[in-house]
Amino acid sequence: MKTMKKLMAAAAILAISATASLSANIAVVGGSNDDAFWNLIKKGLDDAEPGIKANGGSINYLRLVNYENFAPDVVGLIRTAISQKVDGLVIPNWVPEAEDPAIKDAMAAGIKVILMNAGGAEKAKELGALNYVGSDEYVAGVAGGEAFAAKGSKNVLCVNTIPGAANLESRCKGVIDGITAKGGKAVQLPLPAASFGNATAVAEAIKAELLKDGTVDGIITISAGDADSAAIGIQQADKVASVKLGSFDLNKAGLDRIKGGTQAFAIDQQPYLQGYLAVSLLAAHIDFGTNLPTFPVLTGPGIVDESNIDATLNGVAKGAR
Repeated sequence: MKTMKKLMAAAAILAISATASLSANIAVVGGSNDDAFWNLIKKGLDDAEPGIKANGGSINYLRLVNYENFAPDVVGLIRTAISQKVDGLVIPNWVPEAEDPAIKDAMAAGIKVILMNAGGAEKAKELGALNYVGSDEYVAGVAGGEAFAAKGSKNVLCVNTIPGAANLESRCKGVIDGITAKGGKAVQLPLPAASFGNATAVAEAIKAELLKDGTVDGIITISAGDADSAAIGIQQADKVASVKLGSFDLNKAGLDRIKGGTQAFAIDQQPYLQGYLAVSLLAAHIDFGTNLPTFPVLTGPGIVDESNIDATLNGVAKGAR
């Protein structure tokens, strides 16, 4: 009888230990499937996943279907993560006024949070998130404005196809401030969110602006996909020789244009690293109690242009850029 009691007690201790050693189940909220930028973040998640699974954890990637009902849909995904009783949440803080209450509810439910891609260090501190992994969007925008000035542009349009998203508004503000400090000027051109991913709509809008104002000599888009549309609009307006094209983020077509001389630059925030580092750091914190003294963890910005295009294309060949 005593032996049986000892065995039962030992089994109970093992059960408690097994429960305590369960690893992190992490939800990640991300952009739509047709947004190439977020596919690079998924590459980072996929590469981090084997290590997390080896410790018993998991990654659940919750992606937006599209951007037409942007803020409510993001909040819905946060609520989904809470209902799944995950241990950790990686979330871009795109629309703070909508997302903040839901993120606070996640934390109140005991979910550990890292902000990724959007929100920045100050927002992470305000919410009590563990860290922020990504680029400082305003600083990246300033770098873009300065790059335009260095290449001779004086009048730039920052095309925003998701107006109202805090990180993208910061990008355009940075561009405006960056080129203004160098003696040029820039304004934001907000387009309806439904135009994101609609190459015809974006190209036509840019073409119309270029034909309306012949002094515009620079276009920058808030995404690499929009830059593909912008390239078409610039060509249709017959302004390839006089309008320099820049973009936030990278894709193969944009890098090919840089290589071929029809796009001036792209601003890289290394989304692969954002996905990889955010989930790896969060899982390690939940599983092992580790933390980084570095706050925030910045993955950009970097300017990709004719000076470093070949090295960047090597990363593209491996699916990470």
